[in-house]
Amino acid sequence: MPTGCFNGVATRANWFLIKAAAILLLACACLCFGQENPVLRPIEDRPGLPRVLLIGDSISMGYTLAVRKLLENEANVHRVPMNAGTTAIGLFNIDPWLRDKHWDVIHFNFGLHDLKRMADGEPQVPIELYERYLRLIVKRMRATGAQLIWATTTPFPEGVVPERRPADVAIYNAAARRVMDPNGIAIDDLNALAARRLSEIQLPKNVHFTPAGGEVLAAQVAASIRKALKKE
Repeated sequence: MPTGCFNGVATRANWFLIKAAAILLLACACLCFGQENPVLRPIEDRPGLPRVLLIGDSISMGYTLAVRKLLENEANVHRVPMNAGTTAIGLFNIDPWLRDKHWDVIHFNFGLHDLKRMADGEPQVPIELYERYLRLIVKRMRATGAQLIWATTTPFPEGVVPERRPADVAIYNAAARRVMDPNGIAIDDLNALAARRLSEIQLPKNVHFTPAGGEVLAAQVAASIRKALKKE
């Protein structure tokens, strides 16, 4: 690769990391408000149960409480104390999220914020950086010894605001699989589940799901975690 091209990519990567740092500072400033949200509130472990960590954006926030209820006698289900946002934000936060704690299972996703189109029409995190950041996040999570589960990014219709393009979901999910498959990471295909029932479980012209839709996603997430716990 020509030096100019390499420098251009490196500069762009640095810009996205700086941007993520600014977003992280804002998230930290608002953390006290987030704790009022029961989804983000930390939980106390029940002794003797395995520990599970959910990492993801507002889609995962929508199924967190339901997953916790479904697994209440089987696992301590924690989640990161914020909307996990993009892979750039995830890369900055992965160490404090893991906190050198023991995790039996980590169920995670990034994508909807990465593919969001900005004012210039470009994705918030371009596909080549998305894949690179995912590799780094996965490397760090594998070091914990936890069973890892990747949740595919869920679909959405045309016309959502902020702008996202439905065709980008398949592109970003394919990039994620290029990371997950060689690492032997289990796939929780929430995309396929949601696509079969999208008009029934998703809000109109929205990336988010109805409360009933959140329950549908939660049932599959809980099942994928149970399967991983059996391997553990």
